Amino acid sequence: MNVPTVTELLLARADDDHPGLKFEDETWSWAEHVRRCAAYAALLAEELPSGRPRHVGILADNTPRFSFLLGACALSGAVLVGLNPTRRGESLARDVRIADCALVLTERRYAHLLDGLDLGGARVSELDTLNPPDAPLNPLPAGPDDLLMLIFTSGTSGDPRAVRCTHGKIAFPGRMLADRFGLSTSDTVYLSMPMFHSNAIMAGWSVGLAAGATIALRRRFSASGFLPDVRKFGATYANYVGKPLSYVVATPAHPDDADNPLRIVYGNEGAEADLAAFGKRFACQVVDAFGSTEGGIGFSRGPGTPPGSLGMLADGVAILHPDTGKPCPPAEFDADGRMLNGEEAIGELVNMTGPGWFAGYYRDPEADATRLRDGRYHTGDLAYADADGFCYFAGRLGDWLRVDGENLGTAPIERILNRHPDVAEAAVYAVPDPATGDQVMAAIVTREGTLNPAGFGEFLAAQSDLGPKQWPRYVRIAAELPRTSTFKVRKRDLSAEGTNCADPVWSRRGREARYEVHTPSVTGWTS
Repeated sequence: MNVPTVTELLLARADDDHPGLKFEDETWSWAEHVRRCAAYAALLAEELPSGRPRHVGILADNTPRFSFLLGACALSGAVLVGLNPTRRGESLARDVRIADCALVLTERRYAHLLDGLDLGGARVSELDTLNPPDAPLNPLPAGPDDLLMLIFTSGTSGDPRAVRCTHGKIAFPGRMLADRFGLSTSDTVYLSMPMFHSNAIMAGWSVGLAAGATIALRRRFSASGFLPDVRKFGATYANYVGKPLSYVVATPAHPDDADNPLRIVYGNEGAEADLAAFGKRFACQVVDAFGSTEGGIGFSRGPGTPPGSLGMLADGVAILHPDTGKPCPPAEFDADGRMLNGEEAIGELVNMTGPGWFAGYYRDPEADATRLRDGRYHTGDLAYADADGFCYFAGRLGDWLRVDGENLGTAPIERILNRHPDVAEAAVYAVPDPATGDQVMAAIVTREGTLNPAGFGEFLAAQSDLGPKQWPRYVRIAAELPRTSTFKVRKRDLSAEGTNCADPVWSRRGREARYEVHTPSVTGWTS
């Protein structure tokens, strides 16, 4: 397999006068972009101290300087560390220290976040004032396994971990997706997801670079600004993660929404209803994939993939029972679509052949050990396969619910709740059972409608594939769900609050299908 480097992709554009980068009302050709990268590479050579890892933290929105610095690191052998502007205080300082940043470049708007923090000796400079003079293009040799970025995980289950992202891990999906979708210099890649996260870099920036397409940056994602930007920049391709996609779908529709240049929208974690609605409304192809910052496993959804499925299990990928370590049998269903053997069929997705694109966490051997065991890569994701070999996501290992002695995944329950036309999004999580194990609780955000406790119970009763143990005991009606800066739901926050929250909560007694407004007991729980 010929794996390119980001350095090679940049050098291929060094004499390209096609538009390479657009931001607001400014445009740089690819040749100008590469020259800017070379100028910043020379600056880094001067600014980075000797005797420390050549790691450069960047605290910024999606601006041209972010792109120039990523290219500068590729040309100079430095490592760019994407810092999250929503992190605060010691949490932000911890990220800087763990990543061994010698220099932190920050937009002026975020500089105050670093005041008074212990940054482990890292020097701080304002990014806005940097405008290095042109410098010769003198790239250092780079290989596919050389480190280029540190990208932090979302931190939904603890402190974010710094994932090692090599040249190959960034460049390979860029070239693969550009080839897969037939992108070229005539295309424009619209990039509004945060560039400190992997989705923007691997499904957006690197795709545009590999194709020689124009990359149109938006400082921050805006649902209302999405379609105007697509039209303004002539965007033919855009990347997404699930929640922002739903935000766009929720904007008021107009008769001319399909009048736009968009052809392909690619991302992950989109809800089935949102994927269909987006594609129909904006007259484009929406391709939803399965992926993570770690990159140890992937799926390809080909023609004939059933709704809700991740696709066929790739060669070397298996679903292993978390207790026995043995391959799980296919899921079996009754006539109503209820899974009959969830205890045996649901297991962890494991790459049996090794780490895939996972290059390890930075300075975190314990975390590496949770992923790499016995020469296999463990995703921490639960799944099951049907009799035809199609795979379905069932939640995270930490999302296991133990209800009446049976293990349940959260994702199948969430898919059923999201069928209700008045449910905009749903998150399912565990709360303590007063006796033993867990009870099922769901937090839902409603659309404009007439959702009420009795009607919701009637809806669930009509869902033939909702098993008795999958019924939520409690339903929290939330204005919004707590999320990370990369739009992932923080279920641990919801679980910790339980029914003791400011939002309305419904509950049901025993096996009744009827919900009523919940009244907490002295302990905060009802049985």
